[in-house]
Amino acid sequence: MSKKVTAAIKVLIADDHAIVREGLRQICAGSKDIMVAGNAANGLEAIKLAREGNGDVLLLDIVLPDRNGIDILKQIRKEQPELPVLILSIHREDQYAIRALKAGAAGFLNKQAAPAELLAAIRQAASGRKYVSPSLAQELANQIGFDHETPLHETLSDREYQTMVMIASGKTVSDIAAELTLSVKTISMYRSRVLSKMKMRHNAELTHYALKNALVE
Repeated sequence: MSKKVTAAIKVLIADDHAIVREGLRQICAGSKDIMVAGNAANGLEAIKLAREGNGDVLLLDIVLPDRNGIDILKQIRKEQPELPVLILSIHREDQYAIRALKAGAAGFLNKQAAPAELLAAIRQAASGRKYVSPSLAQELANQIGFDHETPLHETLSDREYQTMVMIASGKTVSDIAAELTLSVKTISMYRSRVLSKMKMRHNAELTHYALKNALVE
């Protein structure tokens, strides 16, 4: 009796750094049941890749040069709801993971995660289950059963939250505009909205708040 051959999980990678894409490809290549079926270097390419329907799981960087990863995730979830999306980030889980999961991500991984964890997350996502690391599971558990007021930063949109974190990390409006490929005017608008929603007057108050709530290091 011949053995049943299981089709390899086809992974799509969306990251603007070629060296990161190559590293992810090599990790997948070291596994017999996972293969890379496509690459994208920006948000538009990621959406196009997802539309082509050649993948089982999409690895999506949360920061791409043309669009925010959460925005891309929401569009892909709307157009290809069956495609699991794992969010990759250099940021700590407590900064973006819960927002990503609420937006429909199949999981969230820090780019410093071990290769074995990445492969486990890909397999879990491909099977239709969410991947949550032990530390994130603890964070989610801590939020259950407590009747507390919504933190101010939870009232921000994804782009406003991203702007706040970058300001609190010491980046100027010009720095943020260049990194996100947006105009200085647009980033200034986001900054104004953040200050208004959080009832603050200047960047120093934002930075103090972010440090106090462990949103930046």
